Amino acid sequence: MQSLQLPLEPGHSSDVMEKLTLPDAEIFILPEFLSATDADQHYDELLLQTPWRQEQLNFGGKSVPIPRLQAWYGDKNSRYAYSGLALTPLPWTPLLEELKRHIEQCSNSEFNSVLLNYYRTGQDSVAWHSDDEAELGQDPVIASLSLGVTRRFELKHRFRKGIKSFCDLSHGSLVVMGKGVQQNWQHQIPKQPGIDNGRINLTFRKIY
Repeated sequence: MQSLQLPLEPGHSSDVMEKLTLPDAEIFILPEFLSATDADQHYDELLLQTPWRQEQLNFGGKSVPIPRLQAWYGDKNSRYAYSGLALTPLPWTPLLEELKRHIEQCSNSEFNSVLLNYYRTGQDSVAWHSDDEAELGQDPVIASLSLGVTRRFELKHRFRKGIKSFCDLSHGSLVVMGKGVQQNWQHQIPKQPGIDNGRINLTFRKIY
């Protein structure tokens, strides 16, 4: 892996972001973006105070619950739609605004919304997809913060068969998906039977 020095505020436990070696994409990971103490506090606050919803998707005329809980926050006009869901943002909380500011500084990007996913156990998951909806722009930067139990993050190239990668996203880690990732790759969080603890994932985005 290559390393990238990025500016972080005092209190973060690392200032070196590693670049994953992927063709046709720029993706960086900072394993210790948050200290263990901060990550613990943020996980507990988000778990208890977020109005989690289990959204429904339609498949063949049947309504099927997605295998995780979600919440959408952002600026007033940052409405988002994917897979037939239309999400209206909740107003920013002080914690989410603080995290957004820190992540914007780290990633040298601007965000106006965040999707929270709560994976209750290893039976919760998200299937292969790209975050390439029109309202995200042509080549979006998406920053993904993980809290809670470590889960596997898998990637596969959309056009070059057999090119795959993965990394394990630990408590307090940050992934920045940049140029080429959504255009050329898909990603997923697979089911992992045997994991009984939860994970909260925050994906910061910019809606146009």
